[in-house]
Amino acid sequence: MIIKKYTGKTESEATEIAKKELGDNIVIMNVRPVKKSGFFAIFAPTRTEVTVALEEEPAKTVRPVKPQTSVKQVKTPEQKTSMADKLLKAQEQGEIPPLKVNNSPIVPNKVATEKAASFNEESSAIEEKLDSLHNLIEKNLKSEKDDNKENEPQKVQEEEMEEKNTISDETMSFVKVLYNTLIENEVDEIYANQLTDEVEKVSKPNIPMEFVLANVYQKMVLKFGQADTIKENTDGPIAEIFIGPTGVGKTTTIAKLASELRVSQKKKVALLTVDTYRIAAAEQLRTYATIMEIPFRVIYSVEEMKQAAEDFRDYDYIMVDTAGHSLHNTEQRDTMVSFIKALEEVVETENYLVLSATTKYRDLIEIADGYSELVKYKLIFTKMDETSSAGNLYNIHIHTGAPMSYITNGQNVPSDIAVFDAQRSVKGLLGGK
Repeated sequence: MIIKKYTGKTESEATEIAKKELGDNIVIMNVRPVKKSGFFAIFAPTRTEVTVALEEEPAKTVRPVKPQTSVKQVKTPEQKTSMADKLLKAQEQGEIPPLKVNNSPIVPNKVATEKAASFNEESSAIEEKLDSLHNLIEKNLKSEKDDNKENEPQKVQEEEMEEKNTISDETMSFVKVLYNTLIENEVDEIYANQLTDEVEKVSKPNIPMEFVLANVYQKMVLKFGQADTIKENTDGPIAEIFIGPTGVGKTTTIAKLASELRVSQKKKVALLTVDTYRIAAAEQLRTYATIMEIPFRVIYSVEEMKQAAEDFRDYDYIMVDTAGHSLHNTEQRDTMVSFIKALEEVVETENYLVLSATTKYRDLIEIADGYSELVKYKLIFTKMDETSSAGNLYNIHIHTGAPMSYITNGQNVPSDIAVFDAQRSVKGLLGGK
């Protein structure tokens, strides 16, 4: 193999110089910005250095060529397609477990050249591989279990032929980077260890790290599962009840969802609040109701709650805001439960535990456990725009087993809310952008 470096004003210019000398079959191994040395270098523009490689003989193996550990490999779209083809051939020959390939173009990760020197080498490699694998895996998450069952005899035979304790240096390096990335994103140490243990179980000699990373990605997405959002009403109204501590954004979240149902889906929606402790919250919800031209009531007793449910029998949804309170306050806790039970007697109900992504993990555990003792709920996380790490979403979901529903990322009504996207969240937890 021939490895050379070329310099130009841009990456394209340096690549063209390399192609003129070595031909069109070169492989780009690394791209980095360089500056001239010397006293006057400060005034010189930054140039781009491209490291390229050229195979002197055609490759005879279907396995992806591993880059040298000291060089970060940046693949072009054409090379990424070749990687997918090689991976597919290896799967067809039984060298690794099956994973169907998405025929969509695999888009390379575009990292700004001027920031390349500041990124950690191994962490950047994970992000690059995630971007290249995202489309490859996305289409096949649901079929993973079926594929594994169909090929179980083949996999057992492979496992008997391989030495279980053989872990390559590349795998160990990958495990270290994976663990550190998860911890930096505030995934609980217990869950991070579980994921790295899975890596060691599936790792075998000569299996590409792209496949190992795909396995981790799939497992995390499958653990999150599909978002469980507001149900479609089929027989009478559904009461959507929002519970959670004070200050997490329940009222604003209700307004966003009510606006989506009323304006976008043309549903008949009514707003209720039992939060009589904060006058401002009731007035805020009343204002939203006025703007959306939907009925609004403040509920003071169980009897009034039952009456409201009867009065809105011909509506599609009844959105209910509850008072935030400490779970140690038994009086407020019992009052909330009595309102929920009153609604359950009259209409179908769904409960949503609204939590802030900025809350400390220990406090989130206490809150989630406290509400789990009272009702069954789905999870909504707010204030995603105020945190750079989303590990708590994974932690609380795994801890409680409650389905994910929505996330919010701002105060704007109704725009700053979205259905929870497991693939996007996992990509972020693994170091992707």
